[in-house]
Amino acid sequence: MRVLGVDPGLTRMGIGLVDGRLGAPLTMVAAGVIRTPAGAPIHERLLGIDTQIAEWFDEYQPDAVAVERMFAQEGVRTIMGTAQAAGVAMVAAARRGLPVALHTPSEVKAAVTGDGRAQKEQVAAMVVRVLRLAEAPKPVDATDALALAVCHIWRGGAADRIAAAMERQGLSADSGSVPLHRTRGRKRGGFR
Repeated sequence: MRVLGVDPGLTRMGIGLVDGRLGAPLTMVAAGVIRTPAGAPIHERLLGIDTQIAEWFDEYQPDAVAVERMFAQEGVRTIMGTAQAAGVAMVAAARRGLPVALHTPSEVKAAVTGDGRAQKEQVAAMVVRVLRLAEAPKPVDATDALALAVCHIWRGGAADRIAAAMERQGLSADSGSVPLHRTRGRKRGGFR
């Protein structure tokens, strides 16, 4: 499976592609940042993100997209721009018929480090280790995007297979069984 991780942002959007599957070594395909000029009108910035992310989709042909789930921890202006940028990435994936998963920052940290409250440095160190890199990609937005892709392969990908198996058996998340990436408030084991 090739997963495109997206760390949304209006000025800098981290992008990271990882190939792999649960239980096998993972490989970084590419990582980088989509940038838009801070002084440009919002509609032009969103169009710029759409154009640039389309180039990533066309060049790398991901199988799934993992986007960081937004929550209102920062100011309204910041969260709005970030959420709009995330929406552009999700629409670009939907336009291509790709599945999109949203992962919270704590879910990503737990998947990559085993600790949902890990610091950015710890996440970056584990991304380097897991993907067998010489160093963490710069800027940190690219590393965060790779962590999202790793999280999805390790957690979301497995949950998607469980959900598909449940569907084949006539079960659904509404019947009381909930896919792993949709659980809330449960302690989940991390990957080390």
